[in-house]
Amino acid sequence: QLQLVESGGGLVQPGGSLRLSCAASGFTLDYYAIAWFRQAPGKEREGVSCVSSSGSGTYYAESVKGRFTISRDGAKNTVYLQMNSLKPEDTAVYYCAAARLQHQGMCVASVKFKYDYWGQGTQVTVSS
Repeated sequence: QLQLVESGGGLVQPGGSLRLSCAASGFTLDYYAIAWFRQAPGKEREGVSCVSSSGSGTYYAESVKGRFTISRDGAKNTVYLQMNSLKPEDTAVYYCAAARLQHQGMCVASVKFKYDYWGQGTQVTVSS
């Protein structure tokens, strides 16, 4: 079965860190740009970060720039989102999505884009 599976979410205090994982099952992520999204209760899903298939291109939303880092490990067929200095407003369900783009150095983190695969989401709660 071809799917993406997120993991690593949980409850963390403000200022803490979490690392989310997005693992592919049934296919290789090597040819896919990967994006992370999040959706808080009552809010629209928003793009947080993305990484190109080559790993050379990345994007971060202003709200997470300097705090989150996206990376990929081809050997583990996994993309990570390292989240530091977490704030209560980072509380949301986090999703990863994969898109096969023509340009290996590009990625996209837009809910308007048609991705090939989506994960089921992992809950991140930042609270004291």
